Amino acid sequence: MSARPNPHLKCLPATADADHAEPAPAPHPERALKVVGRQAVPIAVGPDPQQGDGRYFVAWLHIVAPKGTVPTATSTCACGRDRSAVGRRKVLDLIEDHAAHRDACPLRNPSAERTAA
Repeated sequence: MSARPNPHLKCLPATADADHAEPAPAPHPERALKVVGRQAVPIAVGPDPQQGDGRYFVAWLHIVAPKGTVPTATSTCACGRDRSAVGRRKVLDLIEDHAAHRDACPLRNPSAERTAA
């Protein structure tokens, strides 16, 4: 007794006369082709998007105050200062302290470091 073919299996039709893939469109005039391995990959030619203007973050003030819960805050600075507060009054004091640290931070004001020493 031979096994019956499973009617649930599907076969792809034969593609003897299948068309080949169409060539890629010509690259945009503002793009250049870069050869990577065996393929030419279009890349954008223009200014480096990662170039900054020389500014960077020095201090962060993170406040969390969901409705109906106790507020918390964290003040962090690249100079090494790291403070936190829990409770409304202490968070408000930390906000004032964070603002005052702007004038005293040695990274923002190099002259303040010389005066403190």
